[in-house]
Amino acid sequence: MERIRLALDWKPNVNHSGILAAIHHGWYKEAGIELELIDRELTQSAPQKVEAGLADVGLTCIVTLASYREEKDSQPLKAIASLMQEDLSSMAVLESSGIERPAQLDGKRFAACSVGGRNPTITCLIQNDGGKGDITYIQSDRVNLYETVAENKADAIWLFKNWQGAQAEAAGIKLRHFTLGDYGVPYCYPITMFTSPTFLAEHSKTLRTFLATTAKGYAWAVANPEKMVDILLEQVRDEHKDKKFLEIAFAATRPYFISSKTGSWGHMEPEKVNAYLKWRAEQGLSNGPLAVDDFVTNDLLG
Repeated sequence: MERIRLALDWKPNVNHSGILAAIHHGWYKEAGIELELIDRELTQSAPQKVEAGLADVGLTCIVTLASYREEKDSQPLKAIASLMQEDLSSMAVLESSGIERPAQLDGKRFAACSVGGRNPTITCLIQNDGGKGDITYIQSDRVNLYETVAENKADAIWLFKNWQGAQAEAAGIKLRHFTLGDYGVPYCYPITMFTSPTFLAEHSKTLRTFLATTAKGYAWAVANPEKMVDILLEQVRDEHKDKKFLEIAFAATRPYFISSKTGSWGHMEPEKVNAYLKWRAEQGLSNGPLAVDDFVTNDLLG
């Protein structure tokens, strides 16, 4: 048995459906892989775990991975698969707020779990719609950010439409979403699998088997939505064990697991990644765009 320690981007959720399906069916063990899932901790991200040797493979968004790669003395971590083919995050406001487009967010309050400086992505979203990008950032004490706008403590939030958006829908809260791609802001792949150069070089055969088994799990999940929801009910944390919510969440995610171009799971389009990396450089978020071939690879996928 070959062991793979997988550092999650957060708690088990609908984005991890294929992984959870493969675990449920025992497919990793059949393939000779002992898979250990490691939950995300607030004190240590998945890239930090992989770099420290506490995990072999990690999950994170391209944004975080690019930021981490650009840090001084960081390892050249490399994306080896994408869990989903489209960015499912969005800026969200209440349908009843009267805010019908991003430009109307000027002068409004944007809530997040933690507040740093200006967020170039949000600024660009507003400016590309003709606004100034003048928005006030506030910190929310709510785990479920949609409650912050529902209680009129903020005007806008950032969320995953297929998770927090599904939670809001299940709670009867109607939101309006502004998606980055609709306003010319490249954001690329929301959740990618990545590994270290050492593990990639020394365990490429194991990684190929792991990814093939994971792809099998995602294909099964797409073909068996009702059964997949039942597996999610078993695997997610107690606070998320709500069948109505999980049905909404999986229905919102299912169309994006398999590429319409390749008919398979996991593949990343170099052109799409390059567009995002170029945009980062243009926004002053990096010293220069990373080389795509040095940042992502599809070579381990079938």
